[in-house]
Amino acid sequence: MNKSKLICLLAAFVPAMYAVAQEGQDNNGGKKITVTGSVQSDILIPQFDSETMQETERIDEWAVTNTFADVNIMSEHVDAGARFEFLKHPLPGFRPPGLTKDYAGWGVPYFYVKTHFKNWDLTLGNFYEQFGSGFILRTYEERTLGIDNSLLGGRFTIRPVNGVAVKVLSGKQRRYWSHNDAWVSGADLELSLDQWFKGLSNSGTYLTLGASWVNKYESDEDIMADATHKLNIPTSVNAFDVRANLQKGGFGLLAEYAWKTQDPSFDNGYIYRKGTVAMLSASYSQRGMSLLLQAKRSDNMSFRSRRSDTGNPSMINHLPAFTMDQTYALAAMYPYATNPDGEWAYQAQLGYNFKRHTFLGGKYGTKVRVNFSYVRGIDRSVKDGGGMGTDGYGSAFWKWGDDGKYYQDLNIQIDKKFSRSFDLHFMYMNQYFNNAINRIAETEDKMIHSDIFIADAKYKFNRKLTLRGEVQFLSTSEDMGNWWYGLLELSFLPNWMFTVADMYNSGVTNRHYYQGLVTFTTGAHRIQLGYGRTRAGYNCAGGVCRYTPSSKGVTLSYNYNF
Repeated sequence: MNKSKLICLLAAFVPAMYAVAQEGQDNNGGKKITVTGSVQSDILIPQFDSETMQETERIDEWAVTNTFADVNIMSEHVDAGARFEFLKHPLPGFRPPGLTKDYAGWGVPYFYVKTHFKNWDLTLGNFYEQFGSGFILRTYEERTLGIDNSLLGGRFTIRPVNGVAVKVLSGKQRRYWSHNDAWVSGADLELSLDQWFKGLSNSGTYLTLGASWVNKYESDEDIMADATHKLNIPTSVNAFDVRANLQKGGFGLLAEYAWKTQDPSFDNGYIYRKGTVAMLSASYSQRGMSLLLQAKRSDNMSFRSRRSDTGNPSMINHLPAFTMDQTYALAAMYPYATNPDGEWAYQAQLGYNFKRHTFLGGKYGTKVRVNFSYVRGIDRSVKDGGGMGTDGYGSAFWKWGDDGKYYQDLNIQIDKKFSRSFDLHFMYMNQYFNNAINRIAETEDKMIHSDIFIADAKYKFNRKLTLRGEVQFLSTSEDMGNWWYGLLELSFLPNWMFTVADMYNSGVTNRHYYQGLVTFTTGAHRIQLGYGRTRAGYNCAGGVCRYTPSSKGVTLSYNYNF
């Protein structure tokens, strides 16, 4: 962001801040003004690592950092906020090849002013929004993935009567330090029928119906089907979503369907097939037990505000992965990324608490959770040659594809408290990862099958001193072979925590990836100093992934919330 743009942003933002402060002054101090914010800074001082040279991103700076500072001012009827980002020398993995100039920069890319009253509110500036499950619209920030696809424009929300909520919005989507040329506009309607029919609420039944529409208006491009024929690219693409959410006691049911008009793009090879996604999710919970069953079918549902983009930038929508997000190092080694071209995804999860003073519950009770995920491709039959400028393919709705399963895992987790001081968490995971589809592992193996064992124990010596340890083992005959991981974490409340960890590959490289960390916390401040080597791999959240190259050096992190 150049200095002239920054000055313009501040020129627009400062009067808004003044208006907020003036509102409080005009009421003789009767209007309370609240100021909140945060500072987050992650710094790496890199060292050359001859062992992982091929896995390491070249860094010419003596130090690199991702630094953010947010401030929000809130009053009775007017809010305002802004975020400063310093990413001129970003951390490894945050400057994809060919996009270094796009990602690296500094400035104030996010600011807003919002006025709100009893039944309506208006936001001008940057904002995040999600319609339904996000099938046709989800803008959000996820710093660990380098994602910030906020909209710059306006959003109006009104609740004219009880049980009715309407949103209307329009804006241009952020793409690193600029905004895409396309306009993204939309509207959302939600009806809470239980507020209209007292018989429903009196019986503990809650029913919400929703409908959404999103339009992307993007100028035409000169995209050639061959040497003499130019594609007729639709400048206006519409997407629609309908859904119903029923809650009755511990039972919940969500059904949602979305579709998109012709949207030829780089993702789908510039074909003219329409996109669809359907989801059904059922859940049941009562004291001591929970059950979740989900199924989703998506077909050609990549939706971007720049049709020629790839990767994470410019995504308007989000297709959640029906797989369990893993936080343990080895369980997260082969994460599944949602395939927007099309997939059948299923997930089932059962949780049960064995009561105290029973055979399986013991003195303190036992918690067991079982999760199963399965993802498969959709049926595809080539249509009109299947190339650029055609409908691409046909697909029978209920039929699976012939390219095998994309992903499968079975998780069994047990939480057991043996005494007031000692807790144990055990996990077993059986996983199948189709690398021919996901293309995460650098291997010729199409299917990577692994068994993962994890033990996580915690012992409290007293109210202030706690020791936690992890032992993990991943067994596979494919890709890099077997892995081990160990961690020890000693906490001295309320201020100190000391951590040492090591990930070791015993299959191919016989290489250690070690970490040592010291963390100090006081009040709203948290500072962490560390040293070590990290493994190259993928960081994923909700089916969206970012590649992280290997690195070695000193790390320093600071967090402050006010």
